[in-house]
Amino acid sequence: MLKRVLSVLLPVAGVPLVLAAGYLLFGAQKYAWICLCAAALSCVPFFLSFEKGRANAQRLALLAVMTALSVAGRVLFAALPGFKPVTALVVLTAMYFGPQAGFMTGALSALLSNFYFGQGPWTPLQMFAWGMVGFLAGLLAKPLQKSRAALLLYGAFSGALFSLVMDVWTVLWWDGGFRLSRYAAAAVSSAGFMAVYAVSNVVFLLVLARPVGRVFERLRQKYGL
Repeated sequence: MLKRVLSVLLPVAGVPLVLAAGYLLFGAQKYAWICLCAAALSCVPFFLSFEKGRANAQRLALLAVMTALSVAGRVLFAALPGFKPVTALVVLTAMYFGPQAGFMTGALSALLSNFYFGQGPWTPLQMFAWGMVGFLAGLLAKPLQKSRAALLLYGAFSGALFSLVMDVWTVLWWDGGFRLSRYAAAAVSSAGFMAVYAVSNVVFLLVLARPVGRVFERLRQKYGL
């Protein structure tokens, strides 16, 4: 019971608290330490549900592969700002392997891909944004698997969620603090990018949902993942 509670609280509350405390105590200068703490917390919920055995070792290997594919996909589409397969891969991973796996895949995809795109004070918020996209997809796995329309709607919602979380960084960068009026202005000004994120997610989910879903189903049945 305690493991189950912690596996929910750490992504939803623990990571945001680390980000807030890190910013308040250190500002933007110590973002590397904040990233490390956030990455560690992102993995803990998954390992709380992890039990020794061949199936779980294979599950961990599969999540490593999905994280690597997300990173590679983001790099491959680097020339198209906002048009990336990361969210689709994170969502599909979470749908078939749970919210904790989704959060870890999303957070680590952001951290690792930024070794190419550039690390900075924005990285922890990207980790949280993609992590929460995966976590929520895992919680909504049943309706998302049953309804293609629900999955595509969630893809569009994920684009808005990611953009709104990153607007927090925009406000902090502008003002050195958070103001709701500035946040509202940032959200309005980023509406175009938000739309690109949403459309991108829908397109990649349309292309990837069936083939990736079939592979995941076969792996779950064959190895008991």
